[in-house]
Amino acid sequence: MSEHITHTGPLWRWTGGNGGSWHFLTIDGEAGEALSATALMRRLEGLSRGFGSLKVLATIGDSAFRTSVFPSKSEGWMLPVKAAVRKAEGIGEGDAVTVVLEL
Repeated sequence: MSEHITHTGPLWRWTGGNGGSWHFLTIDGEAGEALSATALMRRLEGLSRGFGSLKVLATIGDSAFRTSVFPSKSEGWMLPVKAAVRKAEGIGEGDAVTVVLEL
């Protein structure tokens, strides 16, 4: 049985030292706590992954894509949002984005 988590937050951009940039959605609050609880359970079951990441099926609008969420050093989790998804859904930096995560 899979778990579904819905979260809305602003899309933000991170620029690396080489000039490349990536867009993320921070998953925090109740949704972030649910991800942390799932990660803890997987760690206890010996099923944890690199960097503490969790594989998810993310859906934004009509776009569904498989990716991983990563724990943030500050708070919550980070969901990378690919350019193809941003283009298909007409979203950009600063937009409020709703995502449904299936674990």
